[in-house]
Amino acid sequence: MSIDEAVRAASARTLIATGVGFADGDYKPVEQINVSVLDYGFTRSDVTYDVVHVWDGRFFRLEHHLDRFLASMAGLRMSIPHDRDAIRSILMECVRRTGLREAYVAMLCTRGRPPAGVRDLRQCRNRFVAYALPFIWIASPEKQQSGLAAAIASRPRIAPQSVDPTIKNYHWLDMERSLFEAYDAGADTVILPSLDGTVTEGPGFNAFAVVNGTVVTPDSGVLEGITRQTVIDICGRNGIPVEVRPVPLAEFRDADEIFLTSTAGGVMPVTRLDGRILGNGAPGAMTMRIRDLYWTWHREEAETTPVDYGC
Repeated sequence: MSIDEAVRAASARTLIATGVGFADGDYKPVEQINVSVLDYGFTRSDVTYDVVHVWDGRFFRLEHHLDRFLASMAGLRMSIPHDRDAIRSILMECVRRTGLREAYVAMLCTRGRPPAGVRDLRQCRNRFVAYALPFIWIASPEKQQSGLAAAIASRPRIAPQSVDPTIKNYHWLDMERSLFEAYDAGADTVILPSLDGTVTEGPGFNAFAVVNGTVVTPDSGVLEGITRQTVIDICGRNGIPVEVRPVPLAEFRDADEIFLTSTAGGVMPVTRLDGRILGNGAPGAMTMRIRDLYWTWHREEAETTPVDYGC
């Protein structure tokens, strides 16, 4: 093998370790996947997606994520030439090709492009893409030990009557602008209110509070997160009081504990909100109990799907 061939081979191995994707019927290093600037997914944010993670070589609640992705595509009147079993196989193969034991795995569907000179959405060819990357943390394990600083945004979340948050989407400009507001205030992240003054969600996560021993989380205006549902299920199985209901901002700000949930990070404690220190400035006992149970569930066969690495 020549030096040039060896360099190319090493580069290919690095790309595969970094991430593998699937698009247009073929697997390739994720850096080689691209989207046309004419795709409505790019020009109009007309796209839906879902993210599932692999931990210790096993997908966590994969079927829940497939349920939501298929429902999101149906809600946006999108279709792809892959059924549920095919999508599952594609995700598995993306992970297998990377060899990653802990991975962030995405599936997405864009509206695609209509024929030249046409603006009829019904004539667009929807495009499916999937990829697997090394696991991504919203908040690192080290940061979770000390807890996050969060802020309540001054601007409200996009109203669910306009953009349905239960269909996972990239309509994030309200959250992106609010993030800069939080950064300017010295916070790590942001939680957006609704127009009627209740808590909604943040950039890529759901929000929970512990109020007088009861775990509460918003019932509407939010993505129905898989990790959110996992926490609700954990509470139900372990006798922890939980309520899914409107959460007024005043109640949230006065909560005993606050935590966030996401596929990319799990259960993430908040120890400061708008400058107010919660408890003694350390993650709360209820939050840490739920967090420990959440990661314990990753060892349960009923909640996980093993990846066949072929070795």
